[in-house]
Amino acid sequence: MATAAPIQTDTFTGFTPEAIQFLVDLADNNDRAWFNPRKAEYERLLKRPLEALCVALDERFKARDIPLEADPARSPFRIYRDVRFAKDKSPYKTHISASFAYVGGNPHGGGYFHFQPGEMHIGGGLWRPEPATLAAFRRLVDKGEGLEPLDDQGFVAAFGGIHGEALTRVPQGYAKDHPRAELLKLKDLTFGHRLADDEVLSAGLPDTLADDFAKAIPVFRLLGSLQT
Repeated sequence: MATAAPIQTDTFTGFTPEAIQFLVDLADNNDRAWFNPRKAEYERLLKRPLEALCVALDERFKARDIPLEADPARSPFRIYRDVRFAKDKSPYKTHISASFAYVGGNPHGGGYFHFQPGEMHIGGGLWRPEPATLAAFRRLVDKGEGLEPLDDQGFVAAFGGIHGEALTRVPQGYAKDHPRAELLKLKDLTFGHRLADDEVLSAGLPDTLADDFAKAIPVFRLLGSLQT
């Protein structure tokens, strides 16, 4: 069986304003008749730069001991939507994004980069963690042990702390007046912040993202260690 050809990536030089405009136009023309003649343009403006960003990020993750991995073949999400069970049958996403898996830790979650007109952001953590993982986190919260990374001033200043969709009440089995009640209510264990367009359009984007992810290293290690 033939093997797939390796992905060819350019050196990351930054996304361009034309990349943003392409997604704006795609949102107005979300159909194959518009996209197919412009597929090469999509690959030039968005797909290949995102792959190159992953290569540059992985170098920085390794150099700075950030416990994530960025892979140009596996990290980027496809532009194509899964419409099998969706009411909206638009075939394409109107954003590009990539995820960066934990190294040697929990297989669910990690880091995330999102590129969309008016919605540029970076994030991380565990979105919709497995019940056993969430239970392990709640046990830590209840004991009050090992939670120092969540209160780290650099992490909180950069990302505002851990957040996500939450229960309306403290889960069963925990005191209603628990001092960490808000953490116990969480169903997601995520964090993130918006990025300015000038940051995203800069050739220095890999360093910007690595700087931000570095502030969350202890949190990545905490969440990545939770057992499913």
